[in-house]
Amino acid sequence: MRKLQVPPTVMVLGGVVSVQFGGALAAQLIQRLGAVGTVSLRLALAVPILLVIARPRLRQRTRRDFLAVVAFGIVLGLMNLSFYLSLERLPLGVAVTIEFIGPLGLAAAMSRKRRDLIAVAGAALGVVLVNGHELSAVNWLGVGFAGLAGVLWACYILLSAETGRRFAQLDGLALAIVVSAFITAPLGIATAGGELLHWHSLVTGLAIALLSSVLPYSLETLALRKMKPAVFGILMSLEPAVGATAGFLILSQRLAIIQLAGMACVVAASIAITRTPRTEAPDI
Repeated sequence: MRKLQVPPTVMVLGGVVSVQFGGALAAQLIQRLGAVGTVSLRLALAVPILLVIARPRLRQRTRRDFLAVVAFGIVLGLMNLSFYLSLERLPLGVAVTIEFIGPLGLAAAMSRKRRDLIAVAGAALGVVLVNGHELSAVNWLGVGFAGLAGVLWACYILLSAETGRRFAQLDGLALAIVVSAFITAPLGIATAGGELLHWHSLVTGLAIALLSSVLPYSLETLALRKMKPAVFGILMSLEPAVGATAGFLILSQRLAIIQLAGMACVVAASIAITRTPRTEAPDI
């Protein structure tokens, strides 16, 4: 019997949709558990699933291997925590758009081409527009958390590449999730307490773990084996738009025309950067 072959583009798009709708569910659970409780529950529930899937091997690992995966896990945990803290204060589409500046800046820095620097400037303009025309109404703390998540996303890209060189398949990711859960769990227990064990929290948290961690990470890993990084980057550029759609459908979050225009600037800048030929550049 012939095996079903899923095109890598479908895998990436599936991952993009999955992670953004997972973010929309997370925004709902944040109202019950808070950002810290939600991210700690998500990571804790993702741990056993990824460990069963990956079954990482710890034998014959060097000290540098463990240092790489620990650093990766810390950045992964802090990145998710920062992003969820921004979701407490900003619409999903706005938070995703601001966060996207991190990987764009990294790609431009690695390229060092004038065209890419101009594209990042356009993306920066998009971030200004996506916050709306009334600057007095902007939640600057939320913008700060989204920006921090973007910086950590850039670090995540670099550490993900380093971990991927040292660990096969999903081994490094599974171990990194363990580290992330270890550093966020105490904070989640302290802030959310017994609400973490409520059946509604557990069911929603499991859905978020699958949609935001297990499914997108697995699909992206499989897709990158079959497609060019530039194509992957262009498809990932759709994240702000998908995030805005998920926010509208699940959270009834409506964005103004000026905010949609800002989002379009960021998406266009991302496509321009990822289409630039380069020998070595990070995948976004």
